[in-house]
Amino acid sequence: MKILFFIDSMYAGGKERRLTELMKSFKLKPGIKFELAVMHEDIHYQEIFDMGIKIHYLIRKTKKDVSVFSKFYKICKNYKPDIVHCWDSMTAVYSIPACKLLHIKFVNGMIVDAPQKQNIFNKNWLRAKLTFLFSDIIIGNSKAGLLAYSAPKRKSFFIYNGFNFNRTNNITAKEKILDELKINTKYVVGMVATFSVYKDYNTYFNAAQSLLFKRNDITFLAIGADTDAIAARSFIANKYIDHFRLLGKRSGVESLINVMDVCVLSTFTEGISNSILEYMAMARPVVASSGGGTGEIIVNNQTGFLVGTSKPAELANKIEILLNDAELSKKMGLAGRERVMKIFSSGNMADQYISLYETVITNKGHHRN
Repeated sequence: MKILFFIDSMYAGGKERRLTELMKSFKLKPGIKFELAVMHEDIHYQEIFDMGIKIHYLIRKTKKDVSVFSKFYKICKNYKPDIVHCWDSMTAVYSIPACKLLHIKFVNGMIVDAPQKQNIFNKNWLRAKLTFLFSDIIIGNSKAGLLAYSAPKRKSFFIYNGFNFNRTNNITAKEKILDELKINTKYVVGMVATFSVYKDYNTYFNAAQSLLFKRNDITFLAIGADTDAIAARSFIANKYIDHFRLLGKRSGVESLINVMDVCVLSTFTEGISNSILEYMAMARPVVASSGGGTGEIIVNNQTGFLVGTSKPAELANKIEILLNDAELSKKMGLAGRERVMKIFSSGNMADQYISLYETVITNKGHHRN
């Protein structure tokens, strides 16, 4: 089986991590060959280079560079993959002509979120409507995502993200991290997410400051691209700033999660969050915004708490419950780790993708799983 993966970029992010872990698993599988096509030169995952795979760089001169169509066609003609698997909406558009002209099976993996509202002004929605027609299989990483995009049931599947537990093997000592970050409070609460319009840092920071109004024994972390920007800092009152660490983009996030007593993800929309999987894999209790695919990961009141979107008082309340109840925190954290091991492992993810590819190659009946 020969697969050509096609993705916009390999910057640090959810779908990029998912593809990296999938390729690492496939390297261990006999009979599977694959190459990677990417539209940006910067690759933030050293593991990809370590695999020694062929990487095709299709660098666009403009956002809608039509020359990518012919360049991708040539790659497909030379490599002759059984399957092209795209990972975002623009690569889905670029994939279609080559797949149809060369009779290559097309797996459309553009669904990675679960927007509450869709309309004609959403470029991903428009691209979905176009590319779904030409897709042999449509795959999302959550049930909620497939429903949000109204993916046709007869050829739609979901496969959850997979966490590779080898990532927890080389954790930096907790004391070293606390010393590096100059943290001396009893508790640490953190959120790992890019500072963007899709993540609700306003609610997280407001919840944090309401807790700091009552108590001074907590340090709050914000980890992810642009969390160290002036815009992020502007949400925090000067009198509380010493209780925050705005760390920006960091590698070795597992070591940072390891110092957290409670892990938070406050968002407006989400598919299957890699951050939540990382929290749970590290046996940390989670408090997260409900909606999208988050309810498919977290079992409310068992592996963590689900709270309403943009409700800082509710978020603060659940954080404080966990900080004040060490036994409950530990119980939820262990239950979360067990759930990730059972349902969200990278091995499970790889096996399900292989089954999916075999399905589309052999033209078996398609259905939403």
